Amino acid sequence: MTTEQENFWRGEFGDDYSLRNDDSTIPARLNFWSKILSATGAIGSVYEIGTNIGLNLDAIKTLSKEIKTSGCEINASAHEVVSGRGHDVEHASAFDISREDTADLAFTSGVLIHIAPERLEEVYKALYAHSSRYILVNEYYSPSPVEVRYRGHDGKLFKRDFAGEIMDMFDLRLVDYGFTWRRDPLFPLDDSNWFLLEK
Repeated sequence: MTTEQENFWRGEFGDDYSLRNDDSTIPARLNFWSKILSATGAIGSVYEIGTNIGLNLDAIKTLSKEIKTSGCEINASAHEVVSGRGHDVEHASAFDISREDTADLAFTSGVLIHIAPERLEEVYKALYAHSSRYILVNEYYSPSPVEVRYRGHDGKLFKRDFAGEIMDMFDLRLVDYGFTWRRDPLFPLDDSNWFLLEK
């Protein structure tokens, strides 16, 4: 059964979100991904759940053209854009991914926060299933679950300890973690905590 969150992101709000995202964050994303890739060492492939228009995949490809970039995206307009950028992205939600291939690194960035809490474990399992070695979650953090009103909407944004819950579900090792800050003088990104985990 389709969730209200899926319908929300498939529709006009998801279209508007894609339009609000642009390439102005690319320098900050390059800085962010250079940290992640230096922590993983050489990898050959990544899989992103919720690619949107592909800014993370673009940054990764800029840093290493040899890395195979793939993923899934729920919004049709965003999927058209990201596919046109040369990434192998399926038009699907995190709940109906048809492909079973794995990547050296599977990740989400600003996606788990928009998943209905009762469906989170399914996405955790999808992350684990699509990773052959590393999992990265880059999300808003809260030590205990909390819902936040999101651009005038209820039931669309949730904060919690996503990485801790994933580590409790699976046998994973913490490799590194950090924080991005919107007021960083050189590389501003949304306020978010990231956690790099290894199988």
